[in-house]
Amino acid sequence: MTQQEFLKLIVKALDSKRAEDIQVLHVEDLTILGDYFVIASGGSTTQTRTLADEVEYQASKVGKEPLHREGRGNGSNWIVLDYGDVIVHIFYKETRSFYQLERLWADGDPVDISAWVKPDKI
Repeated sequence: MTQQEFLKLIVKALDSKRAEDIQVLHVEDLTILGDYFVIASGGSTTQTRTLADEVEYQASKVGKEPLHREGRGNGSNWIVLDYGDVIVHIFYKETRSFYQLERLWADGDPVDISAWVKPDKI
């Protein structure tokens, strides 16, 4: 599975559980932490856990397990799933507003994921 296919799988998993404001940043030239950051929000701590569970479930179906997980305890305001070259950040929306990872990594190149998510229903 290529990186792009894996990113698509993650984005689709998040979108299937109604993640808010999904963004993918290409940060390979900015850090050794990973090649891509996937950032998404949930409307509650329960939803953040559900989003993380869905990403892990879909990734495990293609043989990928996170190298490290963080933030699964009570509260689940920020869950990180580290897949090596792809790091998934799932935030409770107020926590995301506070930390503003997109601003911190603003030099990263945004990846167009519009073909991978369902259009907003009005």
